[in-house]
Amino acid sequence: MTISMTTNMTTNMADGAHLPLAIWLSPSFPVGAFAYSHGLEWAVECGDVHDAASLSAWINDLLLLGSGRNDSVLMAASHRAAHDAKTLTDINELALALAPSRERHLETAQQGTAFVAAMRTSWPCAALDALDGATAYPVALGAAAGAHGLSLAASLEHFLLAFTANLVSAAVRLGPIGQTDGQRVTAASLPAIGETARFALSSTLDDLGSATLRADLFSMQHETQYSRLFRS
Repeated sequence: MTISMTTNMTTNMADGAHLPLAIWLSPSFPVGAFAYSHGLEWAVECGDVHDAASLSAWINDLLLLGSGRNDSVLMAASHRAAHDAKTLTDINELALALAPSRERHLETAQQGTAFVAAMRTSWPCAALDALDGATAYPVALGAAAGAHGLSLAASLEHFLLAFTANLVSAAVRLGPIGQTDGQRVTAASLPAIGETARFALSSTLDDLGSATLRADLFSMQHETQYSRLFRS
């Protein structure tokens, strides 16, 4: 039954149906994204993020210059290597090594590993068999999307939107903004999401790089934050 479902799904994706992305990247998919703030909790604690404008600037920087950009490059490379187990393994090792702090490593590895485990039971594909042990989240997503015939452009846009939505949700729970401002911030992030997705489409691993040092440092500061809601 599972094999039949997977075959039909791949055919539908080739026709342009991207509903599986909405499932894989929804809050209900069991990767535990809600438990991570990506260092945002410390940014709120120290006052760098204190309202909708500062949150919007923070997220746009991550999308255009930081981890959102790099994860998109890694996801694109993994999508292209979906049928090459050795290359996928190499990309995954690089992705895990690039995590700038212990908690950011935990964040990507725990979500990626959980994603692989969930996919193997309901959306199996050979690409995920090559990812054994700790797996970076964008690598797992890219490999699964490529193996199931999902377009790279749509995969990148959905991934970046989910990344943004999770940060906005974390900010709402931390208190500097409410739900209405959260929707405004998400809407304002769409141009940066589109720009980063377009960049990643033609990127290679040589394009990896970040200019968001403060966000990386805050992910380290969060490790010793006295009172916290999130794991990163």
